[in-house]
Amino acid sequence: MAVFTPVTLDDIGQWIQQFPLGKALALKGIASGIENSNFFLTTERGEYVLTIFENLSFEQLPFYLRLMDHLAARGVLVPAPVATNAGELLAELHGKPAAIVSKLEGRSQLDPQPVHCAAVGAMLARMHLAGQDYPLQQPNLRGLAWWNDTTPLVLPYLSDDNAHLLRAEMHFQQAYACSDTYNQLQQGPVHADLFRNNVMFDGERLTGFFDFYFAGCDTWLFDVAVTVNDWCIDLDTGVLDQARVRAMLDAYHAVRPFTAAEQSAWQPMLRAAALRFWLSRLYDFHQPREAEMLTPHDPTHFERILRERIATPAPDLY
Repeated sequence: MAVFTPVTLDDIGQWIQQFPLGKALALKGIASGIENSNFFLTTERGEYVLTIFENLSFEQLPFYLRLMDHLAARGVLVPAPVATNAGELLAELHGKPAAIVSKLEGRSQLDPQPVHCAAVGAMLARMHLAGQDYPLQQPNLRGLAWWNDTTPLVLPYLSDDNAHLLRAEMHFQQAYACSDTYNQLQQGPVHADLFRNNVMFDGERLTGFFDFYFAGCDTWLFDVAVTVNDWCIDLDTGVLDQARVRAMLDAYHAVRPFTAAEQSAWQPMLRAAALRFWLSRLYDFHQPREAEMLTPHDPTHFERILRERIATPAPDLY
């Protein structure tokens, strides 16, 4: 989240009348994140989140918003999109697509313990199962094709050592994506960005997953790897915390058992998840976009994690 498109309370006074929310009472920009313009919105009917989409198109966005509706109807804790009076989930604001979703209660748990990791693992498994019959299809837009396109854009900024690491890992991931084991992995809609700041807790009670705007169809194991690489690590070193890893994986496995192919693919997927965020952080750091509220993340964090995942055997999935 960030603010690329400034919006004031006066700007949305007329605009919000197309929603069944009453008058807009307060609007506050959200500084965290790097992709869309986000605001806390208070109306006569309650508190919501307004998002203006900076990159995704009107044609792409129904995948994300309808996915949230689909998951919510199946008991997965996610924000509910608010339809306009005409039944539309999107409305144009300042020439860009915009949506309003319900605001989850609680707060992000930035110092997770095993109990929090277990709750995330169980809900992630339920989310994967609930998405099996979701009818819309869209690839993970930050998947291998994007990695191939982005690598040459960031290579000129890298040291020789890091350039070698990036080329070598891209070669490994390209080959692995063609392997029989990879093709046996179960797939479906994934969140693909389930970091600590995209989950809400009230104490030890998980109250919801949000920010689905990197979601797409990919392997479920990749989604697990992205989540483990953020929730279950020492932030200074990137080393996996075994108690948190075990809590998350055991809770996931109890809901949706891992397969033998997934066990075999676990370390490559942990590497893939680290590579994806190293690449995106390199891109955002070296080719930033203008925004009122934006602080690019340090790419070194995921370089460290990638090197650690390459060097250290992955823990068993189950």
